[in-house]
Amino acid sequence: MSDHYLTEQHHQLRAEVRAVARATVAPRVAAMELAKRFETDLVQEIARRGWIGATIAKQYGGMGAGHLAKTIMLEELSRVSAAIGAAVQASQLGTAKIIHYGSEEQKRIWLPRIAAGECLPTIASTEPVSGSHLLGMEMRARREGRHYILNGRKVYVGNSHIGDLHGVIARTGKGTQGLSAFLVEADRPGLTLSASTGTLGLHGFSFGELHFNDCRVPVGNRVGAEGDGRDIADSSSVLYGRPNLAAVALGIHQAILDQVTTFTTERTRYGQPLVELTNIKLKLGQIQSQVMTARLALYHATHLLDTGEGDDAALMNAKLINTELVLDSARTAMEIHAAIGLTTDTPMERYLRDAHHILAPAGTSDVQALRLAEVALGTSKSKWSQLLAPHLAAEKTPLTLS
Repeated sequence: MSDHYLTEQHHQLRAEVRAVARATVAPRVAAMELAKRFETDLVQEIARRGWIGATIAKQYGGMGAGHLAKTIMLEELSRVSAAIGAAVQASQLGTAKIIHYGSEEQKRIWLPRIAAGECLPTIASTEPVSGSHLLGMEMRARREGRHYILNGRKVYVGNSHIGDLHGVIARTGKGTQGLSAFLVEADRPGLTLSASTGTLGLHGFSFGELHFNDCRVPVGNRVGAEGDGRDIADSSSVLYGRPNLAAVALGIHQAILDQVTTFTTERTRYGQPLVELTNIKLKLGQIQSQVMTARLALYHATHLLDTGEGDDAALMNAKLINTELVLDSARTAMEIHAAIGLTTDTPMERYLRDAHHILAPAGTSDVQALRLAEVALGTSKSKWSQLLAPHLAAEKTPLTLS
């Protein structure tokens, strides 16, 4: 069913990304898990293939391949390593603000560098006290002549320690129109990083803290108009954050299905393969069904973005379904593996830990459900797909591979 949305070029892209993931990423997963270090060179190697620029128009050096192609990339990378998938999606997310709100000069300066893998962008909006509640933001940006002075702290920034260009949302005034967005180069004086802390999963991915102490950025680094910050953050989260994270979850989900299929076929009980036991076969069938459902929801949502018929509700639903179903399948798979699933003899414990990292970013399942309830009640105000996706569909060109 999900293949209905794919062209031959999409299938070729999947094969290319899968081959790279198996040859380049897979051999390093064990070391990443053990050392828990940020895989800067590996992410940069992938970025140099142009994959960060999946949705960047060809006129700026990007692939112009669209959101479904981006989804396939993230799915295949995350099938091997969710940490690397998360790192790639974080920088793909970081391009959204420039694509949709950047000035022509900003696009000409930054998009070719991002597309070439020379710059890893991020987006930094979450704060310690307010969390993802944008209007509770406390970080300030004060204008002084031709510069803004930034002071504050951002947390859970994807690619925090390896990013080259941070997209920072800060308060420039009061109320809903009091937020603005800025491009802050990683080497700007006044910007420092906190030491990395241990995480449950996604070992190899950095999502840490940025501290701004009288960090001075030129007015030309502001993205959009003063007061556009809320729209920039919201649209990036809806159009990129939700489907990107759903794609990482889908990659983990497929890896779980692969592992359970292999494990139950090779492991024997009572003189026969484990999968011949009715209760095991039922669990395997349940995981297969959930992978199919999750993939269909995500492919449908991203296909609509590419055709200019985007639907915010479909993107929210894709995040909700992929997050919840991968966690459910991970628990089922752990039950099948029993005690061995708790050890590093199989990758199941890694899949379970990594899956939990997909829940909170871009809105928890409760947030998605609340927004979908608004759709049901006819009170939803989220229309970013209709406002911004059509111009992406117009720029999208036939997918070609190197």
